[in-house]
Amino acid sequence: MTQPGRLSGIGVGPGDPELLTLKALRLLQSADVVAYFVAKGKKGNAFGIIEAHLDARQTQLPLVYPVTTEALEPPLSYEEVIADFYDESAAAVAAHLEAGRDVAVICEGDPFFYGSYMYLHDRLATRFDTEVVPGVCSMLGGTAVLGTPLVYRNQSLSVLSGVLPEDELKERLAAADAAVIMKLGRNFDKVRRVLDELGLAERAHYVERATMQNQRIVPLAEVNPMASPYFSLLVVPGQKWQR
Repeated sequence: MTQPGRLSGIGVGPGDPELLTLKALRLLQSADVVAYFVAKGKKGNAFGIIEAHLDARQTQLPLVYPVTTEALEPPLSYEEVIADFYDESAAAVAAHLEAGRDVAVICEGDPFFYGSYMYLHDRLATRFDTEVVPGVCSMLGGTAVLGTPLVYRNQSLSVLSGVLPEDELKERLAAADAAVIMKLGRNFDKVRRVLDELGLAERAHYVERATMQNQRIVPLAEVNPMASPYFSLLVVPGQKWQR
């Protein structure tokens, strides 16, 4: 019988190709198959980070999202469509693994921090030998390019989703020593309103596409919510502590 291949979930960092770890590079280059999630008609940021390290012997396996953020006509449900997509993607990866081929699934940032790889991991990790390689997540890339310490001494950090209902977001931010708010996009107006109400707007820092060549650091008051990209975040650092 053929020995099954090994599944690797590889974090490739937030955008700067030099933030790829040595372990990630080693497993990436030794894989028979390199799989990556991508939107229709695009190459994808994760693939762009590692493309130069691939060679012709490796099979590339794009996993193309059927939908991203567009609204679906009833009776279609985004949750059902995307769950079916992850089932199909897991089956495609499993076919290579069962044939004895090692598969590296790349993930922008870290595989287990809002990473799409985790949905394959949930479906395949009990069936195949699996290794996860952590990567620099966008949150840490953002604080680095901002030059802003995130938490001091014994402060606690909250990582919040901009999708949260306004009241819940306000409650969690009010209780946080420091916070990072992800998933802004169409939620930006709501997030900015909460920051204004809590008096936190002056402490907040906004960054788009952190560590990428086209990164932007923009004053909060000047952010255009209609143009806020998926790859953006807000950092509300803890109050500076002097020894």
